[in-house]
Amino acid sequence: MWAARKIKQTNSHFCFPRYTNKVGCNRNSASAALNKWIKVVCKTHVVIHGLRHSFRDRLRAVQAPVDVIDQLGGWSYKSIGETYGDGYQLDVLNDWMQRIEG
Repeated sequence: MWAARKIKQTNSHFCFPRYTNKVGCNRNSASAALNKWIKVVCKTHVVIHGLRHSFRDRLRAVQAPVDVIDQLGGWSYKSIGETYGDGYQLDVLNDWMQRIEG
């Protein structure tokens, strides 16, 4: 929550402007940087893609709504209706994150 608030205070429209801008997103570089970091932290053969799967599973386990899961995980929308509005506020998303903390 602290990090999300800090990001909201910046003038950037992006959380990680090093890897994305209005023109496009450099997914491969972002993924490589995260995989390099996770190898140091985990000291085992783990990749960021596995983290995304377990994150989604943990949100399912606490019965988070699919649209909350998709917003937290950055997954794409499945219908045009999901793009309406501003999405969930940070305090609501934080509540769901607190539920998977254990």
